[in-house]
Amino acid sequence: MTPRKKRRLWLVGAGFACVAGATALILTFLGDQLVFFLSPSQMLTAPPGPQQAIRVGGLVETGSVYKDADGLTLHFKVTDLKASVPVTFRGLPPTLFREGQGVVAEGRRQPDGTVLATNVLAKHDETYMPREVVEALKASGRWQEGAAMPDARPMTGSTP
Repeated sequence: MTPRKKRRLWLVGAGFACVAGATALILTFLGDQLVFFLSPSQMLTAPPGPQQAIRVGGLVETGSVYKDADGLTLHFKVTDLKASVPVTFRGLPPTLFREGQGVVAEGRRQPDGTVLATNVLAKHDETYMPREVVEALKASGRWQEGAAMPDARPMTGSTP
């Protein structure tokens, strides 16, 4: 091998090493900031670690919404019509939050399987649903374009 080819090989190798090092640094520093989307079915078949930030999305299960006596702690279930996951959220839910509507809860999974949400996102008009939720519902075979949503009623008081 000529000295010129050796030098070129070393430069290519050094370039790959730099790219790999930069990628490793980025993933290390952003690792805590990455949030993975899961459907309730995915969350039950392959549960995330308790300290992993997740987003669980689907429909708010009809009859599952209730508030604690403090008026700020909200409990509900998110379903993809195959499985459901309980969610606890402390705070004021979005104005459009109600049963039967699309929702994404961001938070961490607790040891008992409940998601302790730090943020709850609800749909903002009659045609919007988060892309991940639609894809999860389509994958489960439970979503049809233009089909009416399951029975949706406004959230009521504190009944378990």
